[in-house]
Amino acid sequence: MRAFRLAYDGRPFYGFQRQPSVPTVEGALFDALRALSVISPKADKPTDYAAAGRTDAGVSAVAQTVAFECPEWLSPRALNGELPATVRAWASADVADAFHATHDAVRREYVYHWYAPSTDTEHRPLDGRQPVDDDRVAAAVDTLAGAHDFHNLTPDDTGTARDLTIAADRDGDMVRLSVAADGFARHLVRGLVSVISAVATGEQSVGWIETLLGDETVLPRPRAAPPEPLVLSRVAYPGVAFDRDPAAVESAVDALGDRAVDARIASEVGSALVDRLAGGTDRLGDAEGNF
Repeated sequence: MRAFRLAYDGRPFYGFQRQPSVPTVEGALFDALRALSVISPKADKPTDYAAAGRTDAGVSAVAQTVAFECPEWLSPRALNGELPATVRAWASADVADAFHATHDAVRREYVYHWYAPSTDTEHRPLDGRQPVDDDRVAAAVDTLAGAHDFHNLTPDDTGTARDLTIAADRDGDMVRLSVAADGFARHLVRGLVSVISAVATGEQSVGWIETLLGDETVLPRPRAAPPEPLVLSRVAYPGVAFDRDPAAVESAVDALGDRAVDARIASEVGSALVDRLAGGTDRLGDAEGNF
């Protein structure tokens, strides 16, 4: 039995879990294993297969973990030879036959990269959204952290009681929201971000969070924040040491780095357009024709 770490850009996929007729990360993985003859063309999935979690459509990962029976020669770089550029294996570990990638994970961490300009900055948010008050962010995080029943922040009916560690770290206009627990209900992290955002902008009070954490069902349920800024960043297994494959890591950095550059360029172009339009001029140059 071998476990593999996967990194992927989730934006082109309809989630991790295999679905008919649409691209998914798991579907790409199984196609690669068929191309490598690790599983037969008609096989549903590898023997004893399991994954750490099922990320939603648009959600990315750097620590997704899958485990299954495979030949000795199957390495991360061999997998990458058949995987699309948006999915890269980068580390592996030999594990016991009883290992289960879902059930044996003791800690998972998600990071949400939240565009959240502060009320302390002079410039307006690029998209016209309300700026956030960092003190209110801290108050919301403190209220949500710890052991609670989050039944109002997930469509799940079971497994809603969780003990969460939450941290918020600002870097310019971005806030890095880290949420860690032994497991998560569906859409919970994105629901948390939505709640923190509502309190941080003054749309809701901190007391609203207490209502959401109470026993009563609150309808409508807070809408989940967009999935694209969310990354599965860590999954911990006791006693399992993953070996990084240097060539596979380099391949992952190159492939995912290309997409990061594309996104950075798109961001710069968008910012330039907004800055020009917000500048209040409709002329390309001054009266003398100077730009």
